[in-house]
Formats: sequence, C-alpha cells, structure tokens
Amino acid sequence: MTEVAPFPDELRDWAAGLREQFPIITANPGSAYLDSAATAQKPRAVLDAATRYLTGENANAGRGTYTWANRTTARIDQARDRVRGFLADPDPARSGVDFVSGTTEGLRAVALDWLPGWLRDGDEIIVPYADHSANLVPWLDAVAVLARQGVRVTVHALPYDAAHDYDYARLATLITSRTRFIAATHVHHVYGGDMNVHRMRAAAGPDVVICLDAAQGAGHLPLSVTELDVDFVVFSGHKAMALPGTGVVWSRNRRGPRFAPGGWSGTPNTAGIVSLVAALDWLDAAGTDRIARWTVALAARLTDGLRGLDPYEMLGCQTSLAADSPVQQRHGIVTLRHRDIGSNDLGFILAGEGLMVRSDDHCQSPQGERTTSVRVSLHVYNTVDEVDRLLAVLTGLSSY
Repeated sequence: MTEVAPFPDELRDWAAGLREQFPIITANPGSAYLDSAATAQKPRAVLDAATRYLTGENANAGRGTYTWANRTTARIDQARDRVRGFLADPDPARSGVDFVSGTTEGLRAVALDWLPGWLRDGDEIIVPYADHSANLVPWLDAVAVLARQGVRVTVHALPYDAAHDYDYARLATLITSRTRFIAATHVHHVYGGDMNVHRMRAAAGPDVVICLDAAQGAGHLPLSVTELDVDFVVFSGHKAMALPGTGVVWSRNRRGPRFAPGGWSGTPNTAGIVSLVAALDWLDAAGTDRIARWTVALAARLTDGLRGLDPYEMLGCQTSLAADSPVQQRHGIVTLRHRDIGSNDLGFILAGEGLMVRSDDHCQSPQGERTTSVRVSLHVYNTVDEVDRLLAVLTGLSSY
C-alpha cells in the first residue's frame, strides 16, 4: 500500500465533536457507515426537533384555525424562507420553494409540470446521459409527452470530457437560438466530482434555463444560487440529514413561467419539513465549507491508499485521485472495482467486516458505467480510523 496523505489535523477535534451528535453512530462503534450518498445519518438535533413537533403540536397545515394548525402553517412558510437562506437566494421575494418527497419527484415536477409550458415546436434541450437516471428520464418523458401533442423538441446529450467533468467548451458549441433548457448535476453520484456548474451560465448564455440536481451537493459543500446562477435547484432532505420523504424544488422564476407543481398538493410531510429546517440549521452551524474539507480529505486518504493496489480500479477522473492533485478532488465519494472479486461479493465481504458500502449500478443513465461497482461515500461523522480500517481490508484482498 502506498503512503497515505497527511490529514488536516485542525479539523480532527471539530469532526469528533460532531460525530458524537449522531446517536446511530455512537450506538454502533463496531460499524462504519460508508453509504451517505444513499442517505445521510441524522444528528440528535434533527431527531429531537421532529419528536418535539410530533409530540407537541402535530397538525395539518393550511386547514385549520386552531393553535396547532396555525403553528404548523407558519412553520411551513418559515421553512421556505429557511431554504432560501441556506441557498443564499439573492431575490427571495421572487423565488419559489416547493416541498416534494425527494429529488426524483422534484425533477419530475419540473419536467412534467413546468417544462412543457416553456418549450415550443423546434426547441432544443440538453440533458446528462451519464448522471443519475432521475436527472435524465423525466426530461425524456416530457419530450415524449410533447411529441404526442405534435410539439417536436430536439434532445442533445450534455457533453463530458475525459475526466468525466462537463465539457463546457463543447457545450458552448451546442447552444443555438432554440436552446431553451439544460439539466445538470452539482456533484456526480458515482465519480464524486463537483461538476463545476458555475461555468455553465457562461457557456449557455443569459436566457437558457438551467436545472440543477443537487442531491449530492446540498449539505455536503456550500451551495449558493447567487454564484451558480441556475434557475432550479432540487435536492432531497434525507441526503442532507433530514428525515426521509422531504425534498425541495427551489425556483428562481426569472426565466420562463413561474413554477407551480401540478395537481392538488395534499397534506405536506410536516414532520419531515420540521426536520429539514433543523438539519439546515445544524449544517450551517457545522459549516458546509468545513464539511467539504473533511470529506475531501477522507476521500483523498482513501484514494491515496488504493492507488498502489493493483487489483483495484477507481472510477472517474484519475488525476483527482491523489491528495496533491492539481485538479479538484472527490467530494466524499470514491467508487471502485476489484479485478477478480465481483462488486456484490466485495460488498458482502466488507459488510462482514462492519463496513457498510453500496454495491450495484448506482442508478446510472445509459452512458454511465454499465458494470456494477462498490461506492464508498463519506460524511462528517466518518473518521480517519474508519478509512484506514477499510484500506486494511481492501489491502488484504489485493492478493486474492
């Protein structure tokens, strides 16, 4: 095994203090949870906020005049403002925040409730064919719906470069006067790279609507819609330390019609929204900039340790593997394969050692990886010792 990278010691005590705030982590000291890209664990503050709400004033929102109902309605309204603040919204009076069940439902809402009203016959859209399927299928479904209505929309594939980043120079050559919409991803769910969406507006021009899948970005690194200049941000609460069943569609409402989900909304996930506010408060207090530094450092330690192990292939940009990489590093996601051990078997072996990872195709779109792999995804509650423990097991399998 090659020598691993030095670690930012100034963050060790900070991270150790945060780790103690996760009951499921402290209750299972022999297990290492390495699957945060699937769902993040919840700090005590989030669990307590949901419990207090459910045991103290649980009621439906917007459907009653008694105290609990009024408080719940107010909580939902305040939660929208909290999301705007978390995203550094520069124009909160104009923007919208709609709560959905998660990123998948949110992207489908933009695709099927908003996009058809924005597109006209002969228009063009650009979508990612190598990201998560949830950020491809809804756009193709919307185009199919329009085609049945006689509206022809041309779909272009968002171009990638050799490092699995978006190729912004090639993207600029695809933009025409009929380009109306681009779907993109903030952090890739397999390769772990920040997709540099801050470059997209310059390539797309001032009028194209950009929708950002931020499922792996929100809560993992700073996310500012002021800096990114996108029109939609969609993310899941459960990946940002809130309870499952809550997600967000933030809409700028400056380009195209105002976003409004179709149909009757029904009862919102009030406890989930309460937990989301608590999670955003917790993340802001912890500092998403420091969370990003911690997870990047953990991922760099893992990739440095794996680089010298012959049987392993690490997916994504190879230049980003080392701690001294001249390009951006992995945001807490490292995906790998063993040359001789199938990924599902490798996942079972790691589980037997108390190392919880994901082993499958990771819901990739058609131009993504077709062979299953093992994804290690880290968060602020993971430790250097856990990464070293994983490396020790993988090293022991290197001569298999």
